Amino acid sequence: MSTWPDTDGAAVERFIRRTTLKTKRARRFYRNELLSFQRFTIERCPRDSLTIDSLAAWVKARTCQTGLSVVVHHASKIDRFLESLVRNGLLDANPFSTIRTQYGQRRRAPIVRALASPHPLRALEALRPLPRWGSHLGPVMSEHVQLMQAMGFRYGSQASRFAAFDRFLQSRPDLDGQTIRVLLDEWRQSRPTLAHAWSCEQLGTALSRAMRRLDPAVELLPSNLQLDRQLRRQYRQPYIYTPGDVYRVLKTAREWHASRWPLLPATLYTMFVLAYCAGLRVGEIIRLNVGDVLFPEAALEIRNTKFFKSRRIPLSDDAFAAVREYLRARRRAGAPEQPATPLFWHERRGGRYSLTRAEKMLVVVLRRTGLKPAHGRMGPRIHDMRHALVVNRMLAWYRDGVDPGPRLPYLVTYLGHKSLHSTLTYLTITQELLQHASDRYRTYSARITQCLPGGGS
Repeated sequence: MSTWPDTDGAAVERFIRRTTLKTKRARRFYRNELLSFQRFTIERCPRDSLTIDSLAAWVKARTCQTGLSVVVHHASKIDRFLESLVRNGLLDANPFSTIRTQYGQRRRAPIVRALASPHPLRALEALRPLPRWGSHLGPVMSEHVQLMQAMGFRYGSQASRFAAFDRFLQSRPDLDGQTIRVLLDEWRQSRPTLAHAWSCEQLGTALSRAMRRLDPAVELLPSNLQLDRQLRRQYRQPYIYTPGDVYRVLKTAREWHASRWPLLPATLYTMFVLAYCAGLRVGEIIRLNVGDVLFPEAALEIRNTKFFKSRRIPLSDDAFAAVREYLRARRRAGAPEQPATPLFWHERRGGRYSLTRAEKMLVVVLRRTGLKPAHGRMGPRIHDMRHALVVNRMLAWYRDGVDPGPRLPYLVTYLGHKSLHSTLTYLTITQELLQHASDRYRTYSARITQCLPGGGS
């Protein structure tokens, strides 16, 4: 039997004390919002437990006062508060959790928008996700995805493409029984972009192959490589960071002011060092553990990354010194030092940065340096540092008089690529690199000419 809502606000005060809130203003905001919700609940359902209908009434009332976007933000606090009441036995059920379970919707914002609609139950029903592989081609696609994953492929993006096509077919029951070409044409027209057209081509090839294994009479659909070339021409060219650019970025990261998170400047600085000096992807950086730092070899262990590859990469003296200094700052911040704990640690949610959060933090640093505009997706990217590593490494070989050809396999291994072709994709031809290559070719051709009969005359 629930004992909330209470009349003295004791449950709200206990929740505020147990919640990590940095400022008095945040605590006051939380308290006022929760007490307001409690008063509303007492007025609407003084005897019965909190229901979906009473939650919908609160959402509509608050929407009239503050607007829907603000209510979505406030609902997150109400949701966490109700979860704590359920854990402590003060409430029978959290209606947000009931909705998530009953309608299969994990995101809170669509739930709040549905509750604010004139017909909440009908809107919630519309949020119910379609069954996975529920179309007439669903079993074939599901079997193909399982087969590819059993063969050792991750098949993540391809499986997502199949799942999107499956949802499209479920929304168009009028297409049942049509040929693959007709189905793909309809799906292509649902989103007339070049990227979606190429995605349809890739799916058509994979799906026709999967169906042909079951029925040899199925037509095998080839991919239109012209679409791929057109799409590649639209890609943004990578930005090659100069040493001056890298110095500005590292200086901005090191001087970052964060009074609440004193470890953050060292974290940002070291992440950029590894992105540029070691060419690590952001996902590889955040997956590093303390045990992956190998002190005797001055190296890092990169585990189970793209294409299931793991590699051990040595660091330069300066780069490893930055990692060593970060570990000292991490120790001063009180971070755990077990080998399995995240190398780049923070105090919340298990201590490991998510990919989205890490990318956002690093992008803010680029914006503060002035290399990237304050808004939008234009300007240098974090991943462009990986391109800069390849270009600057080639330039260093040319300046030192080293033939880069025999060294390229080492660069392939260092970057974690599966072939030289993947590494050459990162080799952006700059003016200086082109000049060095031209000079090397002229020198080589002059030697060949001299060796030919009559070449010296």
